[in-house]
Amino acid sequence: MENDAADVAIIGAGIVGIAAAAHLAEAGFRVVVFDRSGVCEETSSGNAAAFAFSDVLPLAHKGMIAQVPKWLADPLGPLSIPPGYFPKLLPWLYRFWRAGAADKYEGALTAQAGLMKLAEAAWAGLMARSGTGDMLREDGALELYESEAEFQAALPGWAARDRFGIDYTHLGRHELPDFQPGLSERFVRGTFVPGWKTVADPRLLGKAVWRYAEELGALFVQGNAVRVEANDMGAVVHLSDGSVHRAGKLIIAAGAWSHLLARRFGDRIPLETERGYNTTLPVGAFDVKRQLIFPGHGFVITPLSTGLRVGGAVELGGLRRSPNFARSRAMLEKAQQFLPGLDAAGGREWMGYRPSLPDSLPVIGRAKGRRNVFYAFGHGHLGLTQSAATGALVRNLLLGQLPAIDLSPFSAQRF
Repeated sequence: MENDAADVAIIGAGIVGIAAAAHLAEAGFRVVVFDRSGVCEETSSGNAAAFAFSDVLPLAHKGMIAQVPKWLADPLGPLSIPPGYFPKLLPWLYRFWRAGAADKYEGALTAQAGLMKLAEAAWAGLMARSGTGDMLREDGALELYESEAEFQAALPGWAARDRFGIDYTHLGRHELPDFQPGLSERFVRGTFVPGWKTVADPRLLGKAVWRYAEELGALFVQGNAVRVEANDMGAVVHLSDGSVHRAGKLIIAAGAWSHLLARRFGDRIPLETERGYNTTLPVGAFDVKRQLIFPGHGFVITPLSTGLRVGGAVELGGLRRSPNFARSRAMLEKAQQFLPGLDAAGGREWMGYRPSLPDSLPVIGRAKGRRNVFYAFGHGHLGLTQSAATGALVRNLLLGQLPAIDLSPFSAQRF
């Protein structure tokens, strides 16, 4: 069965796809979005809810490589690689290691900072137009350190942020209770980032932005895209139910599955899946004032309108393995140590797939040799943060406008 052609087909109804749909619908395009589950029902539903505009350092430059041996020694620590998956992961790990080289630092940092600056402005505009501004929380974030050595190791990263005008304040032990009462005495230093923002609930925000796009004429079709095609005449999306949908242009924003579709157009993109875990506790589990970040343990605690979310960590394990919820329980146990008095009862466990590239930069741009196929994926931990900017950039490309930033660092062909 064939359906009438739309101007633009978007595969993926996560926050990136939804933001792109909103921007394109605003520009007058007839947009249809395809997703196997629903609007913001998968990875975009369970993230840490942060607008991390100050998080400009690529992962390879955060001291993560130096931490890898220690973290891997703990199967429930911040980073885990199932032994059976390690051989398949080696090429990605090599690229990740190379991304941390000094000669690549400046380009990656500048590109990420430019995208972040655009992201903050793009979200401010989209929230104003979609009437979702009341879902924004501007309480900042508190990064916490358990030793003076850990704090000193973080200082070069904060110094790098100075170049981009990112505001922060380093705190001593005696100042920490002013920013978060009830913390464990184990924390000796902290850094407060006033420009860090969170949202009331990422799933609810995504659905609210979608309602805005829908009011502008965007359509949603639930279905699993099993094959995509494109030529100069347009694009074709084949769903698993046998239906065929045509569009003038195609955007692939399918998160951790995107690289599988990109292969159809000759782009072999080294996208890996960071499986993230969390537990969302009931409202009232602890009076957390703002997002708390524990860099030495790879997780955060975020107060939401719908509960208290304890989550993060990285498990590089692909798309097919069953969840290992012992990881979410390990973070919850640490959270009880860090916040004595935390009520850990009644939590909902969750696992999602972060689409991550070795240089921590997403893919935003055209497919190889296709003028009507566009990519918008691979944002890793920053999908929510960078989604509105990505949507605006994709709109620029479809309209033939000069993008607000240089897109060459985000090209699919950079690999």
